[in-house]
Amino acid sequence: MRRLLYVHVLLCCLSMAHPFCPSQCTCVFHGRTDGTGTRSVLCNDPDMSDIPVNVPVDTVKLRVEKTAVRRIPTEAFYYLVELRYLWITYNSITSVDSGSFYNLKVLHELRLDGNMISMFPWESLKEMPRLRTLDLHNNRLTNVPTEAIPYLLNITYLDLSSNKLATLPSDLMDIWPPLNGAPISTNVSQKIVIGLQDNPWFCDCKISKLIEISKMTNTPVVFMDLFLTCSGPENLAGVLFQRAELENCVKPSVMTSATKITSPLGSNVLLRCDATGYPTPTLYWAKTDGSPVNNTVQESPGDGIRWSIMSLHGILYKDAGNYSCKAKNVAGSAEATISVSVAGTISTTIPPLKPSIGTGPTSQFTTFTPPTDIPNTLLVTSTILPRSPTTLSAVTKKPKTTPSNGLQRGSLKPAKIHQGGNGRKLAADEKSKKNDVSESVKDLKIVEETSDSAVLLWTADGVPNESPLTVVYSPYGEDDSKSTVETNAGSGKVLLEGLSSGMRYSVCLIAKGSAAGKDPCIDFYTLDNVEDTGQNQLFMIISGIACALVLPLIALLLYKILALYCKGHSTALDEEELEKESYVKFETISMKQRTLTSHPTELWARRPTHESERMLLCSRSSIDSQMTYKSDSSRSEYLC
Repeated sequence: MRRLLYVHVLLCCLSMAHPFCPSQCTCVFHGRTDGTGTRSVLCNDPDMSDIPVNVPVDTVKLRVEKTAVRRIPTEAFYYLVELRYLWITYNSITSVDSGSFYNLKVLHELRLDGNMISMFPWESLKEMPRLRTLDLHNNRLTNVPTEAIPYLLNITYLDLSSNKLATLPSDLMDIWPPLNGAPISTNVSQKIVIGLQDNPWFCDCKISKLIEISKMTNTPVVFMDLFLTCSGPENLAGVLFQRAELENCVKPSVMTSATKITSPLGSNVLLRCDATGYPTPTLYWAKTDGSPVNNTVQESPGDGIRWSIMSLHGILYKDAGNYSCKAKNVAGSAEATISVSVAGTISTTIPPLKPSIGTGPTSQFTTFTPPTDIPNTLLVTSTILPRSPTTLSAVTKKPKTTPSNGLQRGSLKPAKIHQGGNGRKLAADEKSKKNDVSESVKDLKIVEETSDSAVLLWTADGVPNESPLTVVYSPYGEDDSKSTVETNAGSGKVLLEGLSSGMRYSVCLIAKGSAAGKDPCIDFYTLDNVEDTGQNQLFMIISGIACALVLPLIALLLYKILALYCKGHSTALDEEELEKESYVKFETISMKQRTLTSHPTELWARRPTHESERMLLCSRSSIDSQMTYKSDSSRSEYLC
């Protein structure tokens, strides 16, 4: 009886709590004829300052409008598990916690327009996996971080208009068609509506994809306002997106060194790709099966150019597949694919098998194939051309000794003995033979060095002349820029070309399959460029000609200086002579008396002088030289 009483009281409490509605809100139940329905709650009291916490749990639509609410606290709606529409519009909200929308698993529409939100917790969108509508219109958002992109994949209605956004992440447009690679559909239900108007957009490469979509006529992305306008830079201010032409903004383009590569098992492979674009794109490698890719290096030799190399060391069958080189910048992305195939490297010839061994009739072209019923057998196929008509297409790994496989092991033994009798070896013997080749190559030396080439000589004792060798050379200490030349042991020499003048080089002679670190190497220097010597000779010739022209001029100048010196000395002697006392006679003339004659013949009269009237000329006394004879009736004149 007591338990029944408790149950009755609990049911009464639930029946009273179910229709309860907050005092500052209005609750409406939209019932149907079958007794079911939905409940909506409207809270629009201007005096409300907090989000109500006693909203009915069966509420499907909650509207908090035109209130004084300034903050949405953590887990404000966690108990509203049936909430599908949440409108918190035209309030004074400035802060939204990252856990504000916790447990809203079925929320379809979130509207926060008309508030003062400057920082939105984008990571909170992961709590709303069914969200399709996000309205942040008329707020104070300044940016959308790149981290928000994964949470916007399912959004079909995004309104960011009337904010303070100047740019968007370049990857944001990649989640929507056609930039995401999805085929363009004419289905209206698959349209994506975006509101971006009334923002101070800075039109550069970062939003080049957005500008590109705005110029498309047939695209699933629909802008609320088609007349989006640039606010910067200055040369694009006021220009519509559809007419904006961005400078120095180029999508990447990728080119690979090869599209398909087949390499032997265990070899080293280098895959290279080059990309161009502006801004300079970044490169990264990926395998189509999703396995990780390591051992990559990239470099940008100039603006707008970048290359990358991926190395595969000792490739195995698992390394076969398609490798994509992807280039990306803010203007777009591009990729190119290289297909890598791995071929077997064990290609050992054997003599024809005798019929007595049980392998069937012998022939010159008989191929040895191991039994298929041997467990733990490793099959390695070969695609390398054989050196003789008979080729071992598969090699078996010796299985462990068990009673079940003893018969098969015994059947293989005669073939092994037969091979040894003819001097032929399998892959293990061939590997040791290659090591012997590397050890037998000696006496490496460099001859005939020039500024761009050199000749490498060596001697190979006790090895076949056709044994393959690889000459690897590079500038000393620069292992990344190696060059190789394929040759054989019998040639004894090889020409190294494409060298730089005046540099130190390292060259090694490597036998295929030899152990690392046992290859003979040597260092050498190339000669200086001959052009430098020619320039020196030309300089010497010009200098000699210049000296031949200048020396006569110097001699002439010395002659002139000596001549002037001698002339100055003679002038000094003349002055000494003038300093001596000298006498000179003066002739005195005077004006004649005028007569009545109409045609006078002479106006001047000369008077002879006596010896006593001589005048003394002396440079030291100019007064004596001014003495003249004066008459009472005439004017004195002096003539020397």
